[in-house]
Amino acid sequence: MPMFLPSKRDGVAGFEGSGDGQVLDLDTAVKDGVLGGVAGVVGTGAVVGEKLDLKKMIEELDSAEIPSVFICPISLEPMQDPVTLCTGQTYERSNILKWFNLGHYTCPTTMQELWDDSVTPNKTLHHLIYTWFYQKYLLMKKRSEDVQGRASELLDTLKKVKGQARVQALKELQQVVATHATARKMVVDQGGVAVISSLLGPFTSHAVGSEVIGILVNLTLDSESKINLMQPAKISLMVDMLNEGSIETKINCTRLIEKLMEEKDFRSEIVSSHSLLVGLMRLVKHKRHSNGILPGLSLLRSICLHKQVRNLIVSIGAVPQLVELLPSLDPDCLELALFILDALSSLPEGRLALKDCANTIPNMVRLLMRVSESCTQYALSILWSVCKLAPDECSSVAVDAGLAAKLLLVIQSGCNPVLKQRSAELLKLCSLNYTDTIFISKCKLTRTIQ
Repeated sequence: MPMFLPSKRDGVAGFEGSGDGQVLDLDTAVKDGVLGGVAGVVGTGAVVGEKLDLKKMIEELDSAEIPSVFICPISLEPMQDPVTLCTGQTYERSNILKWFNLGHYTCPTTMQELWDDSVTPNKTLHHLIYTWFYQKYLLMKKRSEDVQGRASELLDTLKKVKGQARVQALKELQQVVATHATARKMVVDQGGVAVISSLLGPFTSHAVGSEVIGILVNLTLDSESKINLMQPAKISLMVDMLNEGSIETKINCTRLIEKLMEEKDFRSEIVSSHSLLVGLMRLVKHKRHSNGILPGLSLLRSICLHKQVRNLIVSIGAVPQLVELLPSLDPDCLELALFILDALSSLPEGRLALKDCANTIPNMVRLLMRVSESCTQYALSILWSVCKLAPDECSSVAVDAGLAAKLLLVIQSGCNPVLKQRSAELLKLCSLNYTDTIFISKCKLTRTIQ
């Protein structure tokens, strides 16, 4: 029978199956920080008291800090029932039994043949795992309770103070709710949304307003809260801050207005604001702060769903601005921008604005079969609207931009049949001004057809 000398793993020696035959002393391991123990908590003493479920603790704790010796080499998940093989390697029981059931009689880590297929419960390691998670779990619970208590204190403070003291309390509360889910829930459960919302009004300073908005975007708002926030004075303040606030405030205002639009009783008049739409376009085009593009386009998309507002969007010059922005957008933003342009192309004014923009056709042609099927769909729809509006003028521009070759690619692809049909119709529309020979020659389709 071959002799096997297990090696130390991850620099931690002494637990059963770890390699040196000694039992790891828990107090020493925690004291020396080998297993990331919590300062001031004695190892075995931490388990005294309420018996908590190990699985529950593992699910609720962040796994980033878990010592590697607690991780099963097969699943790469923390072990709950560790067992050791004759090779000295330790695995989660269910994982190693599955390995055996698949007909493998080797150690998954070392690939050595097993001279003994029995598994031995690693009680010392199990105890270490439980103790470590228990300590971390208690610390997490204590922090959570401390955070909830602090959030409750800050809510009470807001009811009493004004001026700079109010701003400071709001700043701290914003930091707390942005970081801790338990604090967000506590604020909502204690009626904090109404308290915080009441601070928004026609005479609210931007210093207070920006902090209030920063808190509200992180909270779950019920229907009553949303309706309260849709009061004209509150919306007017949000629009002012969208135009004049910091980039963070602009983004928060955008996110909050989009939240309000989810309410079933939302009225399109609320977003039928020249100032709001201009502020959104400024946010979307802000070159130094690209983090505002996605939320800005997302809100603009939601607004476009209200047909009554589309004319106003066209009137502020959004069409050429969005067309010029297309080449610089990432895929998520690109899809939103194309959706907006496609929605605006449903209007005569929108189609005319698209036709008059020199880069509309070249940009749309480049996007066909380039990003996603959705982007191809929107670009194709926009091209159809423009070419249908002025076939003589736009068809030649589209052909020169390489549209015909792209359309043939769509037709030959495995995409939606509706897209293929629209591509065939657009190809036919663009070919009306040419003989077949001239059309094929002008489009340089030889390689595509082959």
